[in-house]
Amino acid sequence: MSLSARLAATALASLLLAGSAYAQAAATPPAADKAAPAATEKKARSAASLECSKEADEKGLKGKERKKFRSACKREKAAAGATDTKAK
Repeated sequence: MSLSARLAATALASLLLAGSAYAQAAATPPAADKAAPAATEKKARSAASLECSKEADEKGLKGKERKKFRSACKREKAAAGATDTKAK
């Protein structure tokens, strides 16, 4: 087999393989479309979380202070809820 025949066969094989790879890549949906429905759904917030947010709003907390306050508030409410259920 001559060099030009090998080059022609290699070029033909490359075109065939590249065409099938391109067709497979085009058939799969983009990753951004898969993430879009999850981003639009909102997580349900607990009553304790909402109450702690209202308290933080009343105190005018923002940023790190707000996050720290809400975290401590939710922990306290969870602990209070756990002791209430044990008492019953």
